[in-house]
Amino acid sequence: MFTKILIANRGEIACRVAATAARLAIKTVAVYSDADAHAKHVAACNEAVHIGGSAPKDSYLRWERIIEAAKATGAQAIHPGYGFLSENEDFAKACAAAGLVFIGPPASAILAMGLKAESKQLMEKAGVPLVPGYHGADQDPALLQREADRIGYPVLIKASAGGGGKGMRAVDKAEDFAAALASCKREAINSFGDDAVLVEKYVQRPRHIEIQVFGDTQGNYVYLFERDCSVQRRHQKVLEEAPAPGMTPELRARMGAAAVEAARAVNYVGAGTVEFIVEQPGGYARPEQMKFYFMEMNTRLQVEHPVTEAITGLDLVEWQLRVAAGEPLPLQQDQLQIHGHAIEARICAENPDNNFLPATGTLHAYGLPGHVTFERAPQGTRVDSGVRQGDTISPFYDSMVAKLIVHGATRAEALARLDAALAQTHIVGLATNVQFLRHVTTSDAFAKAELDTALIPREAAALFHQDKVGLPLAAAALVAHSLQAEQAQGAAVDASGWRDPWAQRDGWRSHGVSTRSFALEYAGAAHTVVLTTQRGAHTLTVGGDTLPFAWAEAAGGALDLQLGCQRVQVHIHRNGDVAHVFTAQGATQIVAVDALAHAGDTQAEGGRLTAPMPGKVVSFAVKAGDAVRKGQALAVMEAMKMEHTIAAPADGTVAELLFAPGDQVSEGAELLRLATA
Repeated sequence: MFTKILIANRGEIACRVAATAARLAIKTVAVYSDADAHAKHVAACNEAVHIGGSAPKDSYLRWERIIEAAKATGAQAIHPGYGFLSENEDFAKACAAAGLVFIGPPASAILAMGLKAESKQLMEKAGVPLVPGYHGADQDPALLQREADRIGYPVLIKASAGGGGKGMRAVDKAEDFAAALASCKREAINSFGDDAVLVEKYVQRPRHIEIQVFGDTQGNYVYLFERDCSVQRRHQKVLEEAPAPGMTPELRARMGAAAVEAARAVNYVGAGTVEFIVEQPGGYARPEQMKFYFMEMNTRLQVEHPVTEAITGLDLVEWQLRVAAGEPLPLQQDQLQIHGHAIEARICAENPDNNFLPATGTLHAYGLPGHVTFERAPQGTRVDSGVRQGDTISPFYDSMVAKLIVHGATRAEALARLDAALAQTHIVGLATNVQFLRHVTTSDAFAKAELDTALIPREAAALFHQDKVGLPLAAAALVAHSLQAEQAQGAAVDASGWRDPWAQRDGWRSHGVSTRSFALEYAGAAHTVVLTTQRGAHTLTVGGDTLPFAWAEAAGGALDLQLGCQRVQVHIHRNGDVAHVFTAQGATQIVAVDALAHAGDTQAEGGRLTAPMPGKVVSFAVKAGDAVRKGQALAVMEAMKMEHTIAAPADGTVAELLFAPGDQVSEGAELLRLATA
């Protein structure tokens, strides 16, 4: 076994590999870019080497620097993780030339599976089922049109060197083929430097089911069952689960055998995934009629490998290390078993309600459910994450913040655990897909396992622009949080221990009624909420209704709210004027326009000239040289589905606009400069 390895990656996968290495007493070397100087994966390893600038092309893709770092630190092998250089045959060759073990397949296997058309020709020879289509080298547009006509519409045009949904077009009619082909080729040449395409039958109601395979240097192969990755947006996975719902033992055995033959055909070594497109001609309720076709092979560890670990009780990274060190596979096929059901949710910094627009910003709050990281937790929850509270999600890398993995005895139990774990995931500082994931996993279609790659667009009405909290509860949470802060301030004691009873801010009156107003913004609209206190009892008037209102502190920093007949525990995280409200039902944001705790504050009256949160500049109401009055609207920002107006804190003249409408800005970025007298 190795004594020291270098991890040529970052984020959660680097932390993941480091954890297994530490358990096996293997020392680890991290590499990092300028942006990752203080990243979690750097701290997780025994040593770290700086390799370049923040952009991947200046650091994580510079394999010559990575090899230099490995040799300088005495590492014997390099684990590439996934992404970056993990499927680069030149890097694998360079490792071997430098006397380093590449913890992955041989370069020849990476090359053989790297091009879609060539790999499918290879699979056809190995007897692996293929989608009817054309995978030839002749790229004459007229020939491609004839092949599409022969296959029958709808067809799918795919870039041969493609991935991630780029260079892909579905064509429903023969007359649309030529234009779609030209568009696909343009995108392919720009993305991959190769405009070769293949044409295939477009499978109806397709499911994306993949088989985890492993091979060793002695020629042994096994498959570690399947994962269903059908829930996707923009051809990228959102949720993965194992085993695949509705899978019959007979179909599993056939798909597993086909996956092993695919691996054997290229003399594969290590962890790999054979991806199949699965047709459901009989509908969701007839799994026995499913047909599967080879799609591609990923010659690396997959993002979703934890669900396979959960149902098998194995550590796939340990298997990678042992196989790369020349050991045989730890188990044979008849020793592998499935235990229960596991689901993984990818938590990403993005706004699903805005076409999944990626988000950047600082993790002001990063609360995760109780978890057991990288260990067997058959009844528990696991979080794989490469960030910590206070870290920044930068624009240089992918948008994934963490992976949330749950395991249960049944799929229904795993689903319940996943929703509970997502409800306990509190992220503040940037937009995430956490609530969207809850909408998907609690939808009827997902619960019934009516799965195909079109689930998200098909169920869009129930998945997007959903708010399970609502104005009354959000307003009550913000008011209760403000009252709690006031009471804490009023309860303070001086150095001698004396507490001034007249400083108490609990709304008490010796007689009469106390009435207070709170100005709020919710879902882009202004609201006024009235709190009425009489004889120690409160009511809250919001949205035209007046309801009994009470609150108390609860365990874990939560507030126990009662509004009318509704009683809910909420967690509130304030980020400037924005209150992030988390409940078991869902989460939302609400803005305190003029919070009482800041009464008289210049910023509260006039707003700020810096971005109160990461977001987009919608518009400027002024231009350089304009004279403005205190309180005048200067700019509008959009973030977290809300618009926020930036107002002048004082009279003055606009000196400079620092951004343009449409620009994405980080929290605290100065939007414009105001010269005051």
